[in-house]
Amino acid sequence: MLTKKQKELLSYIQKFQSKNGVTPSYEEMKSALNLKSKSGIHRLILALEERGFVKRLAHKARALEIIKDGLSNIKVSEKIKNNLVVGNFINNSNEDSHKLSTLPLLGKIAAGTPIEAIQQNDTSVDVPKEMMPIGESYALTVEGDSMINEGIHNGDTVLIKKTNIADNGEIVVALIDDNEATLKRIRKKGQSIALESANPVYETRILSAHRVKIQGKLIGLLRKY
Repeated sequence: MLTKKQKELLSYIQKFQSKNGVTPSYEEMKSALNLKSKSGIHRLILALEERGFVKRLAHKARALEIIKDGLSNIKVSEKIKNNLVVGNFINNSNEDSHKLSTLPLLGKIAAGTPIEAIQQNDTSVDVPKEMMPIGESYALTVEGDSMINEGIHNGDTVLIKKTNIADNGEIVVALIDDNEATLKRIRKKGQSIALESANPVYETRILSAHRVKIQGKLIGLLRKY
């Protein structure tokens, strides 16, 4: 039996992964469950791991695999047997799941020191339609390691929903001074915008709001092993 908080956390992780394609951070889990410290989240995850509901994936930052459903206790691995896993999205192996969307691969995006603005090219990438939201999207190749603690690695292909607005805490493509593009978590503070890395090696950049334009927000990623 799981406690109320353990069930809440398991449900939150499942819904977050389904929507965003990555596991939520400890900070996001803490806020969602209204806990005072990340240590409480750590204890809950350990409890879920000990009871066989989740598994921490080795050599992957902020990556949890849901093993059992908190409501039915049925092993998730049995539910998705013979399914295709792409990034952190699960796609059914029926006929519809093999239908692909073609997204333009616009170039490289910095997850580190901002590089030159994204350049259009003729390359594209095939993505299962189930991974795609309503609206225009595109793909970028990650260059750098500043978002590694969010599970975003150098060489990954990130899927971006085109938008010029984003909520605090979302990971976005930010265009700085119309000539530098970077992938960062955004925090709006009055007339300033903070672009946060997920690697202690890199400092948070604080910029005037007029210098930053949001070009899209992260909706998923693809990785080759």
